Amino acid sequence: MKISKNTIKRIVKESTNAKISDSAAELLAKILEKKAGNIAEHAVQHAKKKNRNIVTLEDIEDYKLKGG
Repeated sequence: MKISKNTIKRIVKESTNAKISDSAAELLAKILEKKAGNIAEHAVQHAKKKNRNIVTLEDIEDYKLKGG
């Protein structure tokens, strides 16, 4: 998975009206990619426990409920 530096810059700009350096945007992208991967892994496992092959909103919410 790859979140682009430009996507991070846009999110920061839209959220805070601030600018972010290229290196900071790259690091934030890596952090968010790791977090998204962790959420996806949890969601897939939760879906499998429910005998489903498709991750649903319930699976993502379960991650959030468990303190993720």
